[in-house]
Amino acid sequence: MKEGFVNISASPHIRDKASTTGIMGDVLISLLPASIMGIYNFGQNAYIMILVCIVSCILFEAITEYIFKKALTVKDLSAAVTGLLIALNLPPELPIWMAILGCAFAIVVVKQMFGGIGQNFMNPALAARCFLVMSFTGRMTSFVYDGITTATPLTVMKAGGSTDLLSMFIGNEAGTIGETSAAALLIGALYLLLKRVISIKIPFFYIFTFSVCIFIYAVAGEGMEAGDAGIFLAKHICGGGLILGAFFMATDYTTSPITSSGKVIFGVILGLLTFVLRIYGGSAEGVSYAIIICNLLVPIIEMATRPKSFGFGYEEKPLSENLGFIGGRDSLSGDGIGAIPEGLTPDEENIWIKEKKKEMKRTKSSQRKNSLPYVVISICLIGLLAGLALGAVYDVTKEPIRKTADKNKQESFSTVFPEAASYVENSEIKISDAAKKAKEILNVKADINEIWDALSEDKTTVGHIIIITSHEGYGGDIQMAVGLDTENVITGISMLSIGETAGLGMEAKDDPSFAKQYVGKKVDSFVVTKTGVSVENEIDAISQATITSKAVTNAVNMALGFALDMWGGEK
Repeated sequence: MKEGFVNISASPHIRDKASTTGIMGDVLISLLPASIMGIYNFGQNAYIMILVCIVSCILFEAITEYIFKKALTVKDLSAAVTGLLIALNLPPELPIWMAILGCAFAIVVVKQMFGGIGQNFMNPALAARCFLVMSFTGRMTSFVYDGITTATPLTVMKAGGSTDLLSMFIGNEAGTIGETSAAALLIGALYLLLKRVISIKIPFFYIFTFSVCIFIYAVAGEGMEAGDAGIFLAKHICGGGLILGAFFMATDYTTSPITSSGKVIFGVILGLLTFVLRIYGGSAEGVSYAIIICNLLVPIIEMATRPKSFGFGYEEKPLSENLGFIGGRDSLSGDGIGAIPEGLTPDEENIWIKEKKKEMKRTKSSQRKNSLPYVVISICLIGLLAGLALGAVYDVTKEPIRKTADKNKQESFSTVFPEAASYVENSEIKISDAAKKAKEILNVKADINEIWDALSEDKTTVGHIIIITSHEGYGGDIQMAVGLDTENVITGISMLSIGETAGLGMEAKDDPSFAKQYVGKKVDSFVVTKTGVSVENEIDAISQATITSKAVTNAVNMALGFALDMWGGEK
């Protein structure tokens, strides 16, 4: 410090022994129980995944900071924490290169591109998870436990199946490496609370709000008794990434509110969003997207909950009314910038006034940027630009995508109607009237999209292929091709587009034995059974995927009704 000068900083002044390295070290320690349980559950793959993600994040941070000519910060352990959290949010069977790509996205794009630690606008680990889910949906939603591809407990519950609460609490279930054991996560959370690394406010209001919504839904929406609703709620708390998200990621210092009331609002919104996404969304999870969405709302939450500064709101008056005149002349600028210091020459007065005006201009500009309307408008503009960019990408890629879809469709026809020599789209048939009639009679949610004629070598029509889309799938729409000969005997079924759960609903496409149940049969309609097939028109449902089985069967029944109405055929 130079002699005669002092350093001045704004209050409050807090003296604390805590450091970034110490805090991050505590987070790593708190995640050890979940990591150990993940390695115990999933074996060597989980250990390798954890190691690769931690090392990748540290290397990406060091390389990026070197390129950006920034101080090296890997010693603060924040990159190691990000790497461990990414690993705990990944399936153990995910290809290593995908995990490394996720680490690069988290560190380079989400963290370093926005200024490094303390500057990221959303949780880097969850950003990486969502990026990988959107990029590699099949891999990120495929889970293997004990050598068998299966679904997570929450997915089984959403599909109407049963799960074991004790197994979910201990962690002997399928899922990502770190989310399966609620017990291990609670041990780590207790450590963070005792060390005062995190506050209980966000996790409490998050889980409390979510619990209230789930319990009301179970009682009012599903008609459960209070006891059953309680068990249903406990499974939702133990299942998925709720505890991992609530205690270890929603409490991230950078991406959560700092105000006390802001933490409460943040937790409540998180609970509501997670409930809506889990119960009414296409996925059985919802925690990752809920936290990321709320991360984006933090500036608005803090703006709305920012405490008033001391003296804020006083009645402002012109300084000349309060201080009067000094030295026989008006010592005030008249612009509300304060009293002009005594002893200045006229030139010095002008310089002082100009500097004060610049300071006031900077203050007003800062206030505008921190105002609620400015933040809202900025977010809207970012959303608009992102939408325009996505629209441009779609416009460029839609034609190649369409050609690929057409090629896949043509290739599937040989499976659906192998006896035909060629296939020609029938554009003369009015699909709407007959399809509407079949839909009303059967009361199904499906639409017939296209009709193709199956032709023999001499160009004689030997059957038809109906492209139909069911809207009753568990994971969204299911589009399939149904082949029928001239007597309405089913010649084959092929799934053209399906996004059901890996290991459950996806068996409609992956397991040929399911589609073969329909082939060669001539019936008025099929029914789904879970007790085994006893008559010709029964279809054995896919294990724990009754919704998918019924969606496919209802679509096939609609195709049968449509064909009978259009072309007749003997019953």
